[in-house]
Amino acid sequence: MKLAAIDIGSNAVRCQISNVLNHNGNVIFKRVEYIRYPMRFGEDVFSTGYISEPKIQKFIKLLHACKLLIEVHDIDHFMICATSAMRSSLNAPEILERVREALGIEIQVIDGVAEADLINKVIVNFLDERNYLHIDVGGGSTEFNIYVNREKMASQSFEQGSIRHMHGVDSQELWNSMRLWIEENTRKYHLSRAIGTGGNINKIFELAGKTVGKPIFRKQIEEIVDRIAGMTMEQRLTELMLNPDRADVILPAAEIYLSAMKWAKLESMLVPAVGLKDGMIHALYEQFHSERFVINSIN
Repeated sequence: MKLAAIDIGSNAVRCQISNVLNHNGNVIFKRVEYIRYPMRFGEDVFSTGYISEPKIQKFIKLLHACKLLIEVHDIDHFMICATSAMRSSLNAPEILERVREALGIEIQVIDGVAEADLINKVIVNFLDERNYLHIDVGGGSTEFNIYVNREKMASQSFEQGSIRHMHGVDSQELWNSMRLWIEENTRKYHLSRAIGTGGNINKIFELAGKTVGKPIFRKQIEEIVDRIAGMTMEQRLTELMLNPDRADVILPAAEIYLSAMKWAKLESMLVPAVGLKDGMIHALYEQFHSERFVINSIN
């Protein structure tokens, strides 16, 4: 079986195609294709409230390319989810209808709770018996989850992300709300480690030269952040080889991760390099007969 997921985020659109394999009774999802394009809906939405016409046209072209790729791969089922920027966009209904008319595909705009639930499907595989604070920072929203003995005990989504923070469209009240939520749950569940997801923490982990499966320490994250902060944008692009759409948001995102770790008094973080698109693939495999998600099949 082949499955595909298209994650329409505030910073980028990601399309992932995976083979589903069965090995000794275990289901394995093997990625065979991955495309990421920096659409940056958040820049429009968080400043004007709307997604601009040039970006809409480019977005439809990108989805057309993804649809052709999916057809070439003979995908059995696929899922398309949009998150914070599309949730906040005043012209989202028009965009969804234009996509439907042009390409015959449906986009599911999911809320923060559904987003966290999807990510949970892959995160749980990396946990042990310790109590974890999961921090997922996107372009437009941040999801926090509390895990105890690999079970989710609490979850909260905040309309705060790297692009919102970069453009200063967040507020002190929002930061206070995030801090209060984390501090209350830290006291309640005695958290011992963080687990981080999102493209920016993945890049920080990579820049720190960490080994997959090993934690990164808060001090090491701070060292990488200080290094990046001391560089010009050109140096970030040429010396660190960051993509332009990563080079400007990595520090605002890092501030959210570090703040959450400090509020929870956590010194280490696991970074499994998985995210919403992986959770969508898992959910699609488990629930392609469910009406909860918009599921697509190519006959």
